[in-house]
Amino acid sequence: MDALAGLLDGPRARGAFLLRMIMDPPWSVRIEDGAPICLMCVTEGEAWLVPDTGEPVLLRPGDIAIARGPEPYTVGDAPDAPPRAVVGPGGVCTTLTGEPLAEAMRLGVRTWGNAPDGGTTLLVGTYRMDGEVGRRLLDALPRLLHLPADAWNCPLMPFLGEEIARDEPGQTVVLDRVLDLMLIAGVRAWFARPGAEAPAWYRAMGDPVVGRALRLLQNDPAHPWTVASLAAKTGVSRAALARRFTALVGEPPMAYLTGWRLAHAADLLRETDATVETVARQVGYGGAFALSAAFKRVRGVSPQEHRAGA
Repeated sequence: MDALAGLLDGPRARGAFLLRMIMDPPWSVRIEDGAPICLMCVTEGEAWLVPDTGEPVLLRPGDIAIARGPEPYTVGDAPDAPPRAVVGPGGVCTTLTGEPLAEAMRLGVRTWGNAPDGGTTLLVGTYRMDGEVGRRLLDALPRLLHLPADAWNCPLMPFLGEEIARDEPGQTVVLDRVLDLMLIAGVRAWFARPGAEAPAWYRAMGDPVVGRALRLLQNDPAHPWTVASLAAKTGVSRAALARRFTALVGEPPMAYLTGWRLAHAADLLRETDATVETVARQVGYGGAFALSAAFKRVRGVSPQEHRAGA
């Protein structure tokens, strides 16, 4: 598995919130849904995306923006436009005083706005839970990622624009998969930019020693790895591997392995009905007790609580 494939193997939308917004000025929507990640693209007109910290970004037709939560932000027709609506958890939209707007601004299937023939159209796709997007992918992204049309040129955008307003059997699954593909395409294009700032572990994949160690851990997390066994596989001493790995990746080999194992366990707990005992052995723990202790220590909740949260 190459570094990029390992990074992008995580997006798995499940009933994602997808919406086509059609707006005419003046308009501005405050996003406070706390979602882990939201993808936005403009098909007509222009829109400003304004983070609470950082510079506003102008989105033009064909552009894509990926906003990483849970920090709020604002989308509007101007960078200083005062919010006229608020989107809260679950995609619930209200006025600033809390009055519901879902029905008042409904324009059709998954279509919402203040004018059916408005000059600006945005496609919005929101992942609702952290488990739908790999933690390492989230950690690798900036708070706001913007790619102009000529930097990614994704053919999926017109397809999403057509599919988002359809009401067909299985449409939710179709939209989930298209959203996953668009997110992957956007992130891949972002990493391909000249001077792109990849995370430390991603850059470390290019190192002949640490890169091999990372691939061994990622491809077989259930193996009973030790620093000694990794060092033997990579042809260096334990001290040399530990020092080089920590310097390039930012954490020791076994700490990295723990995070990788728990990320896999978290996905298995949400995506399968396997018992905690089975999941534990699949990711390299001796049993349910060992996995539960590590899960609670690192993630703050037990495996059962994590599964219930899905």
